[in-house]
This record gives sequence, C-alpha cells and structure tokens, in this order.
Amino acid sequence: MKNVLVFGAGLVARPLVRYLLEQNDFHVTVASRTLSKAKGLLGDHPRGEALAFDITQDEDKLGDLVAQADIAVSLLPYIYHVQIAEQCIARGAHLLTTSYVSDAMRALDARAQDAGVILLNELGLDPGIDHMSAKRIIDQVHEDGGEITSFRSYCGGLPAPDANDNPLGYKFSWSPRGVVLAGRNDARYQEHGRVVDVPNARLFATHFLTWVAGLGDFEAYPNRNSLPYIDIYGIPETDTMYRGTLRNVGWCDVLQKLNELGYFSLDERTDLTGKTFRQVMAELVYEGGRGDNPDLEADLAAYLNLSPTSGAMMGLKWLGLLDNAPVSEKANSLLDVLADQMLVKMGYREGERDMVVLVHEFVAVYPDRKSFITSTLIDYGVPGGDTAMARTVGLPAAIGVRMILEGKINLTGVHIPVLPEIYEPVLGELEQLGIKCQEQSKPLN
Repeated sequence: MKNVLVFGAGLVARPLVRYLLEQNDFHVTVASRTLSKAKGLLGDHPRGEALAFDITQDEDKLGDLVAQADIAVSLLPYIYHVQIAEQCIARGAHLLTTSYVSDAMRALDARAQDAGVILLNELGLDPGIDHMSAKRIIDQVHEDGGEITSFRSYCGGLPAPDANDNPLGYKFSWSPRGVVLAGRNDARYQEHGRVVDVPNARLFATHFLTWVAGLGDFEAYPNRNSLPYIDIYGIPETDTMYRGTLRNVGWCDVLQKLNELGYFSLDERTDLTGKTFRQVMAELVYEGGRGDNPDLEADLAAYLNLSPTSGAMMGLKWLGLLDNAPVSEKANSLLDVLADQMLVKMGYREGERDMVVLVHEFVAVYPDRKSFITSTLIDYGVPGGDTAMARTVGLPAAIGVRMILEGKINLTGVHIPVLPEIYEPVLGELEQLGIKCQEQSKPLN
C-alpha cells in the first residue's frame, strides 16, 4: 500500500483526492486546517483518513506526518512548500506541488538528488498543462528539423459565457486575494527581439484584445517574467516570448483604476474597522476624507480621468466601493478590503459553470516552409460538480503522483514537467479524461 499525504482541502483538491482513492493500492491522508473539509473530500472511504493540521501552528508534527508518507502533495500557499520539501528530503518522501518553483525550492535540487527523491513542481494548469502542451509541440518541431521563431501563450480561468454577467467579466473559483496579489507583479517579455519591461503600475494598462476560436475576443496582459522560458522550453532561436493572462473584456480597465487608487496596497491599516466603503474611497480621492460628499462619484471619475459613464466607473460602482455598507471587520489593508468585497460580489451561483482557456501560438520555420501552429484547450466546469479549474489543476497533479509511485517517473531533484517522460503520459491520460488540447497548423508565406 502506498501512502499519499495531501496538505490542503481547498477548491482544487476534490478531483485530485477522488482520482487517488480510485487507485486500489493508495491510502490517502488529507491534512487540513479545517477538519470538516478534509472529511468532506474523503467521505467514508476505507482508504482515506482526515487529519486536523495547521502548518502555522503544528510545525513540530510536520516531520512525523511526512515520515509516514511515500509522497506529499502540497496544495497549501506556495510560501509553505519549501518547509514541506525539507521534511520530504529528510524523511525520504517525494513531493508534488502545482505552484511555480521558487528560488528557495530550486536550491534544494542537490539535496533532493542525494536523498533520492523528486520534488516535482508546476504540475497543474498554469503552471502545468501550459508547459506540457507547449513542450510537446516545440520538441516535435525540433525533431522535424524546424525552429520556433515566435511563441505566445495565454491562459485564463473565467466564467463560462452563460455565467458571464457582471461588469468585470470574472468570478472566483479560487482565492480572490491570490488574484489581486498577482496584480502586484511586474512583467517582462520579448517581442521581435526587443525586451519589454512592464512595471506593476502599468500592468493592466498593457493589455490588448486577442481572439480565441469559438469564443471571441478576450483581453490579454503579460504574466510575470516570460524570458526564462526561452531556456526552460529550449528555444534560444525565438525572437518573441510572451506568456499572458486571459480575461473577459472589461477586467483590465477596472483593475488598472483599482491599482491607481491604491487598492492593491498591503500596508497594514488599523483604522478600517467601522468604516464604510464610501469613506475608504473618499480618503483615497480627497485629502483627509469627506466620505459624505455628494459629489464623490463625479470627483472620483475626474480623479481617475474617466467619464462618469465609462465601463471602469460602472465596474467600481457595481463592486460596491461607493456604498455606505461597512467594510469587512477582518480587513487589515486596502487589498483586504478589495479581495473580501470581490468574494462577496463575484462568486459563482449554484448551477453556474466556470471555464478554462489555454492558447499557444507558434511560428515554426523549417528549411522548406513556415507554419503557424496553435494549441487550444477549452474546458468547462460541471454544474453542481467539479469546476474546470479544479479539474485542470487537480488531475495533472494526481496523475503525476500515481506515475511517481508506480516508478514511471524515475527522476530525482527539483523538476517541472517539461521532459517527455513526464509530459507525454500525463497529457495522454488527461486526454482520456476529456482534457485535450486541439492542435492546428497552417502554412505561412
């Protein structure tokens, strides 16, 4: 019997846990701060065990838990992955995460190799399926004697068209705080040989429309630093490397103005308790407040250089940021005020579907021809069942766990899924589960 230890019982855990319980020789322990969530994932399955565990409070128990596992899966926030990885190395257990590799994680490579364990990261959707589907095409082009001269990739988790009914074009199938925090990042990409740096202050202003077959127009804006993927994907020949985030039309203008107002700030505020959204907004527009000013809406538009009837103003009002309702009592920063209110206003209602969209665009140059290659994944959530986000994050991770425990991934050290021995079987099984990238190629003059 193989023992799998899953840390976290959040929004993407259910497909992963269910897949692992379907393997006849796996025992699955789910360790969660909220015991009821862990029990809800496992039900009364005879090979499932739920434990109450808070990594911020129970650090002394972490090693003992890991010692009983053959592999640990961390679905906790990325800041805890290295802490778990160190215990895995010390106890001889493998580790799998769906998060980006941090410098601290990468620094564990030699120790993991010496311990004979793999620390496999970035095996979810983005990162994860994006890496695997891109590398499959890149490696095939190289094998056929071609070169990749341009690579552009876009990914987004969005409400399905039938559930897209708010001015921001977005709903949350995971933590609003995480989405807003991602909006604090700078970005960098390469376009026709020129490196473009995008400061956080201009991140959402640096968007453009891109068309997705079968769905229509979306907004795209750059996702962190794309340049390392020239080496990670093995395409030194490319002069364009762009990795972006997809959103429905309307999102970027509102988020840009929220950033300009200061709602992305993490500075601790002890004066938010008892204030209304309108009072908080007034403090940002007027020096010293004046939350009862009847002209606040018009002055806000002027402050942001917007028309009072613009889409961005409509979005700010729809979010309730001009209302007299009190802000959350738990808010300790302006980012908290925004994220908590987004969770209230932008959740999925019963029966609504989410959607995942992933698009790659390649220009491949061969000795005798030039091709434009696309790879498109569109996946929908099941009303009353798993979200598309949960499926596309949880299932690749679950498949990776099974492959490691069955010896089909026989690697040690820190890895991401850009090697054929990882991406080929994982993509193959995902296709059997209905998660498939549609690839097309057409000649270019």
